[in-house]
Parts: sequence; structure tokens; C-alpha cells
Amino acid sequence: MSYRALTRREVLSAAGAGLLYAGSRRLWGQAPGATAADAVIVNAGIYTVEPAAPRAEACAIKAGRFVAVGSDAEVRALIGKGTQVFDAQRMTVVPGFIDCHNHAVGMDVLYETAVGNPFQVEFVTIAGIIDKLRAKARETPPGYWVEGYFFDDTKVKDRRALNVHDLDAVSRDLPVAVHHRGGHTSFYNSKALQLAGINRDTVNPPGGTFDRDADGNLNGRVTDRASAVFDKVGLRPTYTPLQQAERQRAAMAYISEQFVRSGLTSVHHEHFDGPEALRGIEAIRAAGQLKHRVFFAAYGPMLDGLIEAGVQTGLGDEWLRIGGTVEHLVDGSFSERTMALSIPYPGKGGYRGNVTETQEALDAWVLRMCRARVQVNCHANGDVAIAAVLTALERAQRQAPLADARPQITHCTLVNEELVKRIKALGAVPVPFSTYPYYNADKFRFYGEALIRHCMAFRTFIDAGIVAAAGSDFPPGPFAPLMAIQAMVTRKGWNGETWGAEQRISVAEALRINTWNGAYASHEENVKGSIAPGKYADYVVLAEDPHTADPNHIKDIKIVRTVTAGNVVYQA
Repeated sequence: MSYRALTRREVLSAAGAGLLYAGSRRLWGQAPGATAADAVIVNAGIYTVEPAAPRAEACAIKAGRFVAVGSDAEVRALIGKGTQVFDAQRMTVVPGFIDCHNHAVGMDVLYETAVGNPFQVEFVTIAGIIDKLRAKARETPPGYWVEGYFFDDTKVKDRRALNVHDLDAVSRDLPVAVHHRGGHTSFYNSKALQLAGINRDTVNPPGGTFDRDADGNLNGRVTDRASAVFDKVGLRPTYTPLQQAERQRAAMAYISEQFVRSGLTSVHHEHFDGPEALRGIEAIRAAGQLKHRVFFAAYGPMLDGLIEAGVQTGLGDEWLRIGGTVEHLVDGSFSERTMALSIPYPGKGGYRGNVTETQEALDAWVLRMCRARVQVNCHANGDVAIAAVLTALERAQRQAPLADARPQITHCTLVNEELVKRIKALGAVPVPFSTYPYYNADKFRFYGEALIRHCMAFRTFIDAGIVAAAGSDFPPGPFAPLMAIQAMVTRKGWNGETWGAEQRISVAEALRINTWNGAYASHEENVKGSIAPGKYADYVVLAEDPHTADPNHIKDIKIVRTVTAGNVVYQA
């Protein structure tokens, strides 16, 4: 490949800035006597996600950052006596993947009873769920809860709904609950309903429901805000501060390992047990076990304390930064069919989902965050909820203008032309479900094609010039980025069904959404999200090129190596 010669002025200017430009490729300037690279990758197929130079053969790393990206010959010139050389043998190298919405529930995975698979599609039986919970009940003291996690109602071989009678078969003496992986519905036995004072005549509270069967009897399913009453009854295990700290440390170490195995090098953490989770992250960092970068969202009293102390979004360093808010709930769930719609759900007798926040309360909360210069993050699935969030943001901008705020609309599932225009005008960042079109395709039928063609609308956002990022919402969805890319490219589910084909995007577009756009969402696009000189050396080596692989098998591409800050944190 040929490059034009640089003028003397260009050389001097580039040397002063530390960067040289040759043709369309950006290279790190090597001053006389400069030290060699710590590591180089050669003989690779690199996708940089840099528009000016999207492809490269090699790159060099120094002190945890990329210092050169270009041809093999150029990068080999930076090899010194102590340089580690990785011959990629033409394997594909991409920037480290970024997940902009993840609850990182290592505690639940390690310590709770799983009645579903949190990582991939797996079918279970109701009998199997009962057996697991009965085993748990045998070890549970009187008065304590028996709980199952990661349930998925459309991954049940029985092809029927879980109900109160199933959970009564676990125990009639202990309160029993099964929590849907989506986080917005739970299923309870008769004892739990009795302890909570819920009966046939109980009225649904605002923003939630106590569901009933055809005869009007409680069927055990409880949605959204209605679940709060169960937190006040029954007993749950308690731990000493030292025990809890060790549990959090182990949970965070485990989940960090799982993230990098899938190629994630940066994750936006959203924990409802904020202080404990943050201490767990700090503990594994001190022990050298933190393998991914953390953008940590705050919630509840922790958020209040940060605001009172004047802490703004962005405080921290390259490994751990204070992010925006944990998703502020405005409506229900897509996967559990409780999100707030402007039209009734098909076959649901006029039900339009759950609105979990009044406009007045939402307006006040958003304005408070904007005045504190904390990045707003609202959970809004349905078009009704998205409209409410946009109204609150527009009102806050008039009262407390903030340039380049990039408020996040988590999920932002069902949009229309008017909502897209408002999102664009505000500079908001939608973070739709990334893996749902593959993992949850079996739920799309509950909405129908007319609605689904406007859901998880990555094509619409790209065409409108909106920067949308990827959010797995784990545990509601698996966090594997390659599954996300496949889902965005094909819109085909595990069951072979294609929904909303109008929203398909290219592999290159999906790669950008899962890398650079994720960095943009946290105002970090200048230091990560692409492979370029000066940026963090976060990258993933893939055994196959997703651009040329069978689109229906992108999720199966082997992660060969994950690297964060120039350090190999996962090796297949």
C-alpha cells in the first residue's frame, strides 16, 4: 500500500501532537529514541470502527493504549526486544464490546435457585421447577421464603402458564415465589398471597396487577408495582457484613469473568443494591480480578448522597466511573407484556399495560437530575412511556438547559415517527434490547407484526441519524454481543421466526452499535469504542469474520481472546 509523503510542517505538527497521518491511516509518531511497543498484533483482519480507516492489518500497544494502527510493515517497525508479538493468522480483530444496560446479577446466579437458564435458550418443565423448589423448601426454616429465579414463561415445555396451584405443590406452609427473568412479574403460592393480605377482592394498585383466572380467582401472577407488598412479609436470610462482602466479591469476580468470555470489555452496571455492589467491584479491582471497565449507575439513597455531595456523572478513572442513574421505571416489560401501549394488547380485554410513574413525578425527577448534572436514564418500553420521558426531558431542558447531555432511554422499544423526531431533537440515546430479536422472538406474537416492525428499531434510529447503543438488560436478556449482532442483522429468532425485518441492519452497523455507540452513550467515544491510536487497548479476537460468516450463525463464532487495557483477560 502506498502513502503520500508528508511535508516538513506536517511532520513537525504531528510529532508535537503525538500522531502522524499517512494517507487515510492514522499512525503513532515515533520520535528518535522512543521505546518499542509493549505488544503488537500482526497478520490480522482488523475492523477499527474508524470511518476514515475502517480496516487494518496490524496494531501496536503501549501502556494499555493503542499507539499504532496500520500495515504489518509499519507496526513491525515498533517491535523491540521485550515486545510481545501476536500473529493473528488472519483472524478477525474488533474493538471490545460494550453493553449499555446490564444488571450484572452475579449474586443471583451464584447463590439463588435458578429455574431457567440466564445465558441461553433452554426449555424447562413445570415439574422440574417444582422439584427444584421442593428441594429448596426442605432446607428452608419456617417463615422463610422459597424463591426461584430466571423463569421464562415462553421457555416451558408444558406450553401453559405457571400458576398458584403449581407453587402450592411446592409448599403450603412456606411462602413461595418464582421471579420472571424480565424482572416485572412474579408468581406466588397461596401462603405468600395470604401473608401479603391479597385475596379475590383486592383492588389492583396503580402501576401493577394481581392477575386472575377466568373465574376471577387469583392465579398467582403479580405484575410491576403490585409486587411491592411481598417485600414486606416473610423472612429472608441475613448475613454479617463480612459474609455479605465476601458474597459480593465472589459474585462480581464471577460476572466479570463471564463478561470477558463473551467479549465484553465495558459494561454499564445497574444495581438496585448500589453500595454493596460498588464495594464488590472495588474489592475485585484491588485483588486484580476486575477484567472489564465499569460505568456504574446510582440508585435510591446512594444517588441522593452523590447529588448532595455534588458528584456528577463521569467521576472516576478508566476502570470505574460514576455513571448516570439506574433506569427510572416509567412502565412495564416487553417480554412480560406489561409495557404501556397507546392501543390495547391483542386479546387482553382492553388492557394497555402498566404506567408506573405519573407525569408530574417524572417531570420533577428528571429536572432534579438535570440540575445536578447527573445523566438521566429512564426505563420506557411502550410508546406511551417513551412519550412521557420525552415530555419530561423537553420540560427540563427549558428550565435547566444542558448541552450534549445524552439522556438515555433504556429499551425505547416501540417508537413512531413523531417519537423519533423528538428523540433526535433532544440528542437522547436509545438503548434497545440487543439480544431480544433472537432470544425472545417467541414473545413477538403477543404483539403482532404491525407493532413489532416498530420495535427495537435500530434501522429507524440509524436512518434518522440517532446514535443508539446496545443494552442486553441481563438477566432479562442474555448479554452475548455476538448474539446481539446476529439478532440485529437477521431479526430471526431461535425458533426460525423473523419479525420486523424492516429493522435489519448490516454487520458493520451492528458492530458500531455494540462498540463505538456504547462509548458515545457514556461520553467516552474519545478513549474507547474503536481501534485507534490513543484509545484504550480493548479488543476481541474472533475465529471468524462476522461480516462474511453465515448471518444465522454469528452468535456461534468463537471468542478466541479478549483483551482489556492491553492485558489478555480471556483466552479460549
